[in-house]
Amino acid sequence: MKMTRSMAVLLALVLFAATAFAEEKRWVSSEGTSLKAEASATSDTVVDVLVGTEVSVVESGGRWLKVKTAAGKEGWVYAGRVSDTPPAGEVAGGDGGIFGASMQKSQINTAKADSARSIRGLSPDAAKYAKDKGTPEATKKALDIVLARKVSPKELKAFLKDGGIGEYAQLQGGGK
Repeated sequence: MKMTRSMAVLLALVLFAATAFAEEKRWVSSEGTSLKAEASATSDTVVDVLVGTEVSVVESGGRWLKVKTAAGKEGWVYAGRVSDTPPAGEVAGGDGGIFGASMQKSQINTAKADSARSIRGLSPDAAKYAKDKGTPEATKKALDIVLARKVSPKELKAFLKDGGIGEYAQLQGGGK
């Protein structure tokens, strides 16, 4: 069978369309992620999904993605709660710190924080200055209080909602 030019063009278009419509894979990267019935933080929850769950993107709606799980559940997820790469393993060390147990499955490598590491992340010059000047005892105590604070998933959700942050940014009046 001899392939005509129009058949070749049609075949190329079909292959291109199949590639364009291939499902894009994403992975859930945030604890407390739910698939929603609509592209809104306040819509009904279809199903809660765990960190590391692979989803296929069905449709994109700006900040929201319509996705489907391997179990066949379909719904909308805030784009900031998924990643285009699978999560690395569990956190190395740590007791959850201010983020509570939810950080136990994060991609972030952490270790138990204490006041001795309070200058972590400073530039070499700033670190030298802090070391030379010493850290006042009151600052160490204040840092210990902050590092000992635990935040529950419910408190975190309320904070995001009240501040109009993340998936709550689209709600009028800061999520109220």
